[in-house]
Amino acid sequence: MTIEAAAEPDADTGPDPRPQADGEAAARKVRTRAALIAAAVSVLLVVAIVLGSRGLRDFDSALIPYTVATIFLTFGVVYRYLVWISAPAAWRLFRKGLGTLFSWQNFRRAPTALPRMAATYLGFQRFLGARSHSRWIAHQAMFWGCLLAVAITFPLTWGWFTFTASSATGPGYEMRVWGFKVLGFSSSSLFGWAMYHGLDLAAVLVIGGVGYFLWRRTRDRAATTGQRFGYDFLPLLALLTISVTGLLLTFSEICLHGGGYEFLAVLHMVSVVFTLVYLPFGKFFHIVQRPAAVGMQLFKYSTRTGAAAGLGAGAAAGAAAGQPGAGPAELFACRRCGEPVDTAPYVENLRGTMRDLKLGFDEWAEYCPRCKRVLRGSAYLQHVKRGFK
Repeated sequence: MTIEAAAEPDADTGPDPRPQADGEAAARKVRTRAALIAAAVSVLLVVAIVLGSRGLRDFDSALIPYTVATIFLTFGVVYRYLVWISAPAAWRLFRKGLGTLFSWQNFRRAPTALPRMAATYLGFQRFLGARSHSRWIAHQAMFWGCLLAVAITFPLTWGWFTFTASSATGPGYEMRVWGFKVLGFSSSSLFGWAMYHGLDLAAVLVIGGVGYFLWRRTRDRAATTGQRFGYDFLPLLALLTISVTGLLLTFSEICLHGGGYEFLAVLHMVSVVFTLVYLPFGKFFHIVQRPAAVGMQLFKYSTRTGAAAGLGAGAAAGAAAGQPGAGPAELFACRRCGEPVDTAPYVENLRGTMRDLKLGFDEWAEYCPRCKRVLRGSAYLQHVKRGFK
């Protein structure tokens, strides 16, 4: 056999496995780094629990399963988030949003932009109202109910909040945070009733929101198409189980004098622990991802206001990234009809994201939505349904 023949690759060996091996090694490195950081954050949470509960003096040992679940939740959220932003497209989104967030130039030009967008996209979620008012109301009920429940249960579980009687005979109570008295209230007052039944109020809100989405999942054809039990139904059923068992605990205490309380307490604990452990790896992870969308909306807003104020494409991009720039004012026009699409920095960022994802058609970002539909329809008539009228 000649040297040239020996040097030629064998046709039966297939593609070179080295790029795939390199990709697997890089992914393994990302997962290892994410796991180490997540473990470190979990350890910091354990230390914060010990310090915040004053050396575990205010910690209730009956809540250990809930505490362990929150530690697992912390590990899962940090791990999944770090793996998520390691992807090129997500990292571009994260970097642009973070750069815009800490831009002093943006803050001077629009100091209220960040609070307004946080309230719009995180708090009141106005983008859902444009799709359906009933869906927005249900989502708000579920969102604020879950937020209220988390704000109450997590500090109580960690021993950061305590409620102690201010006297042996009166109805007065004191709420302490990290051992310091914050306020006092009477258990017989309306405020005291709301403090005692805060989780019940949260459960009613969650049940209302979950009930609507379960109905929509079984009735709305657009929602039933492509839905999956583990991804779409299971989170709703988990929230429903938590809320119903929580209300039944109150019902057992008030109306049944504690009848069946132990069984309901165990069922409630199991449902809560399962949901907290499941959250980072299911549909609810979008709760953690949503703040990144606020950063992207702030980037869009800063580039648009920069262009409107007479900044150029370079200046607007620099303002969005926290850097000065120069250039003529510019809004990117559609390549087909000439209508404005968006600011040039935003279009270029979108094209870069599409290139990161290796989509292969990033030039479509330079067309307006109407022209995209026209071009797709024309291609369909030309290549799929020739002569179709």
